[in-house]
Amino acid sequence: MSDAENALFAAVDALVEQAAAHGELPPPAERRRLREAAGLTRQQVAGALDVSWQAVAAWESGRAVPRPPKRAAYARLLERLAERHPQPAAQGGASRPAEGAAGDGKRTDGAPGAREEEPPTAGAATERARGVLADAPDVPDAYGADASPVPRTEREGAAAPPSGAPAPGRRPAAGGSDRPGKPAADRTGTAVGAVAVPGPAQPGDDAQALPGAGPARPAGAPYPAGPLVVLDGAALAHTADGGTLHCPAATVTELVEWALGAGIGQERLHRHGRDADPLVVLTEAAAERLGLPARLTDRRNLRLPEDHPAVRDLLAAGWRLTRRGFGPWARVHQPVEAHGTRRCVQLAVLPWDALDPRAWSDLTALATPGELARALGTYATRVLTPRGSTAVNGLELMTALRPPTRPVRDATGGWTSGPVAGSLAVAVDPAPPEAPDEHPVAAGRDSHDVLDEEAYEWVRDPDLLSDAECALPHAVGLDVNMAFAAAANRLRVGLGAPLHTDGPRFDPKLPGAWYADLSGIATDPRLPSPFTPTGQRPTGPAWYATPTLAYAAELGHPVRPLEAWLRPEAGPYLDPWYTRLRDAYLATMADLGVTKDLTDADFLAAMERHRGADPATAGVLSAIKATVKGGIGKLRERPQGAGHRPGGRWPALERPTWRPDIRAAVIAQARTNMHRKMARMAAHGHFPLAVLSDCVVYPAPGPSPLDLLPRTGDGAPAPGVFRLGVSPGMVKLEGARELWWAAELMEQGHNPARHIKE
Repeated sequence: MSDAENALFAAVDALVEQAAAHGELPPPAERRRLREAAGLTRQQVAGALDVSWQAVAAWESGRAVPRPPKRAAYARLLERLAERHPQPAAQGGASRPAEGAAGDGKRTDGAPGAREEEPPTAGAATERARGVLADAPDVPDAYGADASPVPRTEREGAAAPPSGAPAPGRRPAAGGSDRPGKPAADRTGTAVGAVAVPGPAQPGDDAQALPGAGPARPAGAPYPAGPLVVLDGAALAHTADGGTLHCPAATVTELVEWALGAGIGQERLHRHGRDADPLVVLTEAAAERLGLPARLTDRRNLRLPEDHPAVRDLLAAGWRLTRRGFGPWARVHQPVEAHGTRRCVQLAVLPWDALDPRAWSDLTALATPGELARALGTYATRVLTPRGSTAVNGLELMTALRPPTRPVRDATGGWTSGPVAGSLAVAVDPAPPEAPDEHPVAAGRDSHDVLDEEAYEWVRDPDLLSDAECALPHAVGLDVNMAFAAAANRLRVGLGAPLHTDGPRFDPKLPGAWYADLSGIATDPRLPSPFTPTGQRPTGPAWYATPTLAYAAELGHPVRPLEAWLRPEAGPYLDPWYTRLRDAYLATMADLGVTKDLTDADFLAAMERHRGADPATAGVLSAIKATVKGGIGKLRERPQGAGHRPGGRWPALERPTWRPDIRAAVIAQARTNMHRKMARMAAHGHFPLAVLSDCVVYPAPGPSPLDLLPRTGDGAPAPGVFRLGVSPGMVKLEGARELWWAAELMEQGHNPARHIKE
């Protein structure tokens, strides 16, 4: 045989070996049947294959498949077990009829005499409720998920649950439906863990559903109880879709253990992220029942003292608290190494102001536990499961959508952490101009060496009001919807550390801080300068973020930076964050009757009606907007508490998402977006009286934006001006007052945009 033939046959043999390594596997249900028929436990199979028992559970549920070489070994095991324990043939040799077909002994119409399916065992239900998303066989459990989980549409042999089947171990809404918000007066039981027991209907059970509440979860879903529960004083945990679970816990420690087995959680938003931990929201009555005080006595640190019985009990049971301690948002966890899987529960204590009314409106005061659960469930479904204040949620959402790391193979074939493309993988220090005053790199810098990119706060000089403007009777305020979210859309930001350079050529696609002189650029004094937050003309060289200099170049001015701190590694990091919050905002506005297809007049009428709409939905809307602003603000979290020493570091600096440069870029983009629209309005003869962040006030002949906004000859909005609508970047009416009222505030040095909504 020639060398060429030998090479060909060797290649074929290698291909056969490769195919054998991907051994054929039976459907997931058959894998479990074979193991149980042989009397083997998952731990025994895991020990033989040198994997975790959670990996075996994932293989048997179809959530993951083993990789070579474990796949071939697992296929061999199942093949040998199938020889010893073949599938029993149907009686009489006839094929088994499909479920629900005549003669199968089952009824699907709920008529008397129907034979019910055997309920799952408590152990199986608990395991399913925990929603184990096991790793591929040899991926470390610390990652909490398979690096390449099987897509749901491709899971081998995964049968779809019966249509309309309620989630196991929980009480559906009335009539057997598990749809959100159905009246619950006919419920027949609650659940202890996964075992149904009778339970009375509770206040709020018959409350109207919050529009857009989360969809029903089918049987076998990873988290049948949904992302969160609200616990009342009668030991009932209200779920997001209107159901209830019985919670027998009498202590916080028992509550944490119960929550881990109750099927509460939310699947990850990115395949390399992690599932959301169970969230249990405690009402005042529930907190009292668990032995927690009605108010925190430590108002400065906002946490229970370490010698409180609840804290001592948790620590004695092996649980830990984060640096925040046991406060309004307490995260209780155990090390991954102790159990091989993540064990963490988030608690929110309502009487300790966990839901700040400035962000959530009057949600807690107006909602029953059932209504509150549905409202929080809507927020969880559309944004993410709350993990703290809305500012914390905004920042956590960035990480959930773009996780910093993923499991990758190292040179030895083992697993290690690697960066996710387009994410913020490691914490980096800012450039000196970008740092707040407290940061160590800001020590000793001159006052002019500060990047001052903030939102507008500007009032026109009253002496510049024309006679024609003074003759107008009204002042109309326009508010830009989700202005900072709109600014984040398609914005390139730095992903790595800054690099210093002298005399660079300006590149609008390169994120960073640029030192340039824009003082020679003259602007109309009836408009704020686009280059400063005060709206005043620059007086000399200063530091600017890329969007500000890009706008100067757009206006036709030469831009010649003297020096810069630049980030060549860049990308649209915030794009998925913007998209998710935009969709959440639009869906919630649609629940309130404000949609994208309305005419301008209908939009204004719908906005007027929505002010008095359902308070629970209004609370969700308020929280979504606060998540945007808070998340951007949290990118430059300053030191908190009296323990910080000037020039020292603080914990937030160790986060990859502590990025004041990204905050500066978003704000600069929002400010220049606002100026671009104001400049187009000025071309039509309309000049603002005042601007505050995302609100601008104009003199107008009538109290409506329709009396102000320019239009073309055919009635369409003029190009480039502010446009009415619900989408981010469009505007709505903020308020209307008499012009003399606005002029008087301007004379006194106050900003009418701050007060026009009152």
